[in-house]
Amino acid sequence: MFGSARLALAVLATFAASAASAQDTPTLTVYTYDSFTAEWGPGPQLKAGFEAQCGCVLDFVATELPLRRVQLEGETTPADIVLGLDTATAGQARATGLFADHTTDLSALALPFAWTDKQFVPFDYGYFSYVYDADLVPNPPKSFEELIALPDDFKIVIQDPRSDTPGLGHLLWIKAAYGDRAAEIWAGLAPHILTVTRGWSEAYSLFLEGEADMAMSYTTSPAYHAVSEGDDSFRAALFEEGHFAQVEVAGILASSQKKQLAEEFLTYLVSPEAQAILPVTNWMYPVIELGDALPAAFTAQPQPAKVLSLDEATITANQAAWIEEALAAIR
Repeated sequence: MFGSARLALAVLATFAASAASAQDTPTLTVYTYDSFTAEWGPGPQLKAGFEAQCGCVLDFVATELPLRRVQLEGETTPADIVLGLDTATAGQARATGLFADHTTDLSALALPFAWTDKQFVPFDYGYFSYVYDADLVPNPPKSFEELIALPDDFKIVIQDPRSDTPGLGHLLWIKAAYGDRAAEIWAGLAPHILTVTRGWSEAYSLFLEGEADMAMSYTTSPAYHAVSEGDDSFRAALFEEGHFAQVEVAGILASSQKKQLAEEFLTYLVSPEAQAILPVTNWMYPVIELGDALPAAFTAQPQPAKVLSLDEATITANQAAWIEEALAAIR
């Protein structure tokens, strides 16, 4: 009987210790977009890698509009970090006042331009471009004006700038390249637009099914086909006007009670270990030099001769008007 009692006490002690340990293990909550957390996305590998060193639980929460969600939740949000904003939406995010400055060491960054942002940490980048199959389109257009001059039956599929990142990137690309002539370019593109989809996946699927000659995507999309499918027939059309860069960023929320742990995660996010995961799961360029750890399919992609950009304040102030300008031109 006494043996049974001692066993019961031991079991209770073990259970209590386990419960206490679980309570002592901090959870870092990161709001991000759906594809980041998918089994084929970077989320699962980043979670495993960070948890192996942090003594914590990394909880990626997929949500369609992470910024909008934390705006609605305000200071009561359980999120510590928002991951997946980009240079087109950083101004809007900054204006909310919800984000704290970071202290992450970014001295190893190897972006094609200087990075001085004190609130948002970059974790990957790419350039917006039309993607085509070289076997089907041997002579792709080399500018927007060449594309416009093609017969109307040469079709492109694009995304809605109100609901999709490449769709907004497309809009900013044209505005950065043509300024006050943007509406003219949109009107010229109108006969070539097969459809405007809500998201990238639908648009790219239509392209892969042969419904369109080119799809709005990224210069890194051909690397996906080369690495995952062994198919090197896909290309990104490089335009003489240059290409608009997208940098994806992560930021710590001012309301977070785990800022030190959040800083540790951002440091991990720009480490060689994490950066090696992102190209072959998120299919974007790393923000540091990876050397031989970067698949050759990425280094084989030609780089834009000119990188286009717009300053944050200009994007924030004019985005709604530019969207209306583009939609009016193609209706």
